[in-house]
Amino acid sequence: MIELRRLRAFVVTAEEGHVTRAAERLGMQQPPLTRLLRGLEEELGTLLLRRLPRGVEPTEAGLVFLEEARAVLARAAMLEENVRRAARGEAGRLAVGFTSSAALHPFVPAVLRHFREALPGVRMELDEAGTAELVEHVLLGRLDAAFVRSPVGTVGGLAVELVLEEPMLAALPAGHPLSLPEGPPLPLASLAGEAFILYRRKAGPGLYDSILAACREAGFTPAIAQEAPRLPATLSLVAAGLGISVVPASMRRLAVAGVAYRALEGRPGLSAPVHLVRRRTGLTAIAVGFRNTVRSAAAALREPGGA
Repeated sequence: MIELRRLRAFVVTAEEGHVTRAAERLGMQQPPLTRLLRGLEEELGTLLLRRLPRGVEPTEAGLVFLEEARAVLARAAMLEENVRRAARGEAGRLAVGFTSSAALHPFVPAVLRHFREALPGVRMELDEAGTAELVEHVLLGRLDAAFVRSPVGTVGGLAVELVLEEPMLAALPAGHPLSLPEGPPLPLASLAGEAFILYRRKAGPGLYDSILAACREAGFTPAIAQEAPRLPATLSLVAAGLGISVVPASMRRLAVAGVAYRALEGRPGLSAPVHLVRRRTGLTAIAVGFRNTVRSAAAALREPGGA
């Protein structure tokens, strides 16, 4: 295998056309450079430099070798720079997962877009799945981080950070007696006689359980008519008049026809959190940078006037 130092020695000598000047440019003495060049020719079994009365010039084989050597040296320099950039967290791969409900909050796509624009050298891979699957993938190292709604609890090796909380709204079929466009916040108890459509518990146990707990606190147990596999499907069922639901406020952004929204009086213990799940140790520099980006964006969101 030809050493890079021999390639550099040959390229500089061919460019200078003179061994002494090449040695000066390389910061070495002429005899060691001459030995390097002869050793290279012996290794390849062919003459690369033709000796002239006042210098040297590449042979036909030397010209071919010169082009290839320059390409190899350029690739080696790029490799070194890419490794340094990766060590600084400026290049490489970042795999981020999210639940469908977490991704509906504008914070999640905004922070992903900001990170991608700030570090275009990072290849970003995104995955949507349920909370349990995302947590497993983070633990196995398939994902660097994941945005989830449900509280994960204590899982060895995982760190769970609360990013934000948003209120939840009553989602009602258009024309429902309670669907007053400018009506005041609804007491949760006013929904006691309604058929509820909830996001399937297996997919989102946090939201599901918090809704049930709030209803019981309000004095009733909700009658669950349907469970939808995804939050957008929940709104589709509401629009079809099959029942009402309680959803994160960010769901209004979907603008589903046939659905009206009402704030809930006093936010009765109902909020929809977004958590960032990651491994506690073994984070790459890129993953650390992403975590810090999320923390900074969340802090700015919590400041007065933050959107």
